[in-house]
Amino acid sequence: MEGFLLPYQFVTERYFTPRRHQSPFVQQATGFQDFVIRCVRYAFAFFPAKIGRVFFSKGVALPFMRFRMLRHGFVHPPVPWREIDLGVTHGVYISHDIEEKPDLVIYYCHGGGFSMGSAYFYLEFLMAWVTLLKEAGYENPAIFALEYTLVPDAAYPRQLDQTVAGYDFVCSIVKDSSRICVGGDSAGATLILSLLLYLAKHSHRYQDLKPSFATLISPWTVLVSAENKNTASDYLNAESLHLYARQYAGSERSLDEWLVSPGRCIDGDMWAKASPSSGYGFLFGSEEVLGPEMRKLVALLRRNGCPVSVREEPASIHAWPVVTLFLSDTQGDRQKGLRDLVKMVKQAIPPPPMKSKDALRNGFSAINS
Repeated sequence: MEGFLLPYQFVTERYFTPRRHQSPFVQQATGFQDFVIRCVRYAFAFFPAKIGRVFFSKGVALPFMRFRMLRHGFVHPPVPWREIDLGVTHGVYISHDIEEKPDLVIYYCHGGGFSMGSAYFYLEFLMAWVTLLKEAGYENPAIFALEYTLVPDAAYPRQLDQTVAGYDFVCSIVKDSSRICVGGDSAGATLILSLLLYLAKHSHRYQDLKPSFATLISPWTVLVSAENKNTASDYLNAESLHLYARQYAGSERSLDEWLVSPGRCIDGDMWAKASPSSGYGFLFGSEEVLGPEMRKLVALLRRNGCPVSVREEPASIHAWPVVTLFLSDTQGDRQKGLRDLVKMVKQAIPPPPMKSKDALRNGFSAINS
């Protein structure tokens, strides 16, 4: 019965409801965007995660990406990429010149509630990001996207251990952590926040290896919270999120641990210690289920002297920079969130003086091994 309500609700709200009574997202969305987000909202609330897991998997995501590339006139991906085996897990390395040392590395963890998603589904988004970074003045920007284990195949601390291993790899190839920006969206941003707290906790080992900046797209800061409430606009469902959170944590007690649920850490000194040298950039929508807890973390960071820039998109939804890339009609709209990210990164980690390829090339044995 619920499935029959979806098209009815779409037609009723979009075409027979006065604009002032429509949800903020519907007021500014195209018909296509509106209908797709309604379908995603329905699926998130009623479909088991294993269905979404198939859709976002490598086997489905890569053909989907090739189809979209062909639509935009690309026979081959505009930026080369290569799979990297880390032993405990693997990831995808993206760079215009894979054999050349990067002058900036974005270390990225994808979202999906810990239960779905893959680095391969994000390839189009990440390749566009690398291209825009190149246009912004970096000579050879790169992104390493982690492919961590999903629940229920494994629970915490497996994913955090893999995130640390991915960061160690990035440090090994860039050699200078001041050229590293860590980032992620949703559950991936949770892992990045956990990583930063982990680096602070183990500062004796990572004393000179802190990243310069963190870009956090709609971070899931407190995994189970009464503040996580459904909204008329967002496609997330709080009940489903809390189910995935418990699967990830493995126990109710673990949900209070700040390496599991970073927003549970209210120690300002710890956050100051964990902060990248150039701080944080937050991007999220004003209509998010996770919005209240995100705003709390932003306020906590600012109270403790951490540099924080925030881009809260009016009338928008969860992970809007990623969503707009796939659902918007024009290149400007598709790249809107990415250009905000590039602006934040460039301000935090300016491109170094231009050098010749011969000066930058170092054999790059870590990638070729």
